[in-house]
Amino acid sequence: MSDSTVAALRPPHSRWRRVPAVLALGLLSGCKMVLFDPRGDIGAQEKHLILVSLGLMLAVVIPVIALTLYFFWRYRETNTEATYSPDWAHSTRIEVVVWAIPCVIVAFLAVLIWRTTHSLDPYRPIESTQAPVRVDVVALNWKWLFIYPDYGIATVNQLTLPVNTPVNFRLTADSIMNSFFIPQLGSQVYAMAGMQTKLHLISDHEGVYDGRSAAYSGSGFSDMHFKTTVTSRGAFDAWVTQVRAEQNMLDKPAYRTLAQPETPGQPAIYANVDPTLFDSVVNQYMQPTGLGDMCGPQARPTAGAMSMQSMKASAE
Repeated sequence: MSDSTVAALRPPHSRWRRVPAVLALGLLSGCKMVLFDPRGDIGAQEKHLILVSLGLMLAVVIPVIALTLYFFWRYRETNTEATYSPDWAHSTRIEVVVWAIPCVIVAFLAVLIWRTTHSLDPYRPIESTQAPVRVDVVALNWKWLFIYPDYGIATVNQLTLPVNTPVNFRLTADSIMNSFFIPQLGSQVYAMAGMQTKLHLISDHEGVYDGRSAAYSGSGFSDMHFKTTVTSRGAFDAWVTQVRAEQNMLDKPAYRTLAQPETPGQPAIYANVDPTLFDSVVNQYMQPTGLGDMCGPQARPTAGAMSMQSMKASAE
């Protein structure tokens, strides 16, 4: 019997039995679970918080599902041995269980959230014997600019950090709001035009970690990602020396060129960075100094106007 004949004789529904398994494997193949593989103290604390919160919720969800299935089976119409109590209306024991357990869980979560809100505050500096490395982050359309003010260098779409060293980030955006996120290192923080936010992270493992934008910011959003390379202190210092030897300067005219929308943003390195550049980006919507310094005689629209224009363009 030929293969075509066998396929024709096979029941049609048998071919569809494999579809759920194939779909499940497809979903699992794209699941990296990076939040559960932290490479820094902040990320480890957030993983612990996720697991504890999940465990508390499952402590309610699993018994409810199990009891629901049990009641369906126990009190089915064909089970004549089940107790039939049409006049039953109240049980003190059930009321105590139904109300006491959620109250205890909510109280525990309230204390947990209050403590972690303060301990994991992104503005809170990390205590360490090592001097922190400062990095100023500017969200552009659609790329990331990293400025190292202590070293006078800058990079685009590539972030290099020393291991076991706190990193103090200052973040802003050149136009619409964005979100800075390195999942394996910890918290994500928004970068907003005309404002400055802060983030403190640390990595205790050398490696290369993915960084990305966690907020939709236009047509180039999907390409707005970068690599975070964590190296030894010696390798980091050697990298700084190498970047300082580059001829590319990042002054305000060069920044205006860099700030033009680009998809995808290509990695780049700069030496001799204008020390007032980050503050100028933050203050560019303030009259009169920021606009004039960054954009010349042609006044730029306000941050709110740019956000509305970007949202309108995205909608169209």
